[in-house]
Amino acid sequence: MLPTENRLRRRQDFAAAVRRGRRAGRPLLVVHLRRETTDPHVPAGSTPPARAGFVVSKAVGGAVQRNLVKRRLRHLVRERLPLLPPGSLVVVRALPEAGRADPAQLALDLDAALTRLLGRDTHGEAEGRGAR
Repeated sequence: MLPTENRLRRRQDFAAAVRRGRRAGRPLLVVHLRRETTDPHVPAGSTPPARAGFVVSKAVGGAVQRNLVKRRLRHLVRERLPLLPPGSLVVVRALPEAGRADPAQLALDLDAALTRLLGRDTHGEAEGRGAR
């Protein structure tokens, strides 16, 4: 589960990320990222945390399958929250193939999309996946 302060809930926030943010498409999902936005619900002078939201349509599958995909995506994004710039908005939209994918495939697509949007390796060299 995502912490409350990291959840994207308002329609306006989803729209801002999708319409004004950058997009990276992968076979299983599309990630929209809008960097460093202000949040009217955060006191002035403090930086709002990165927030994430998910869109999983009926094209992915029935209710059970959609909820499974959402839970998997929430877990994956929660692990990657420290990599996101403060104040950024992220919307992850699952494509129909995501319903048949395993968690490792979803993680690979999410990492590839975030790497493209952030312009760097999302796991860094500390885990041995960087340049040598």
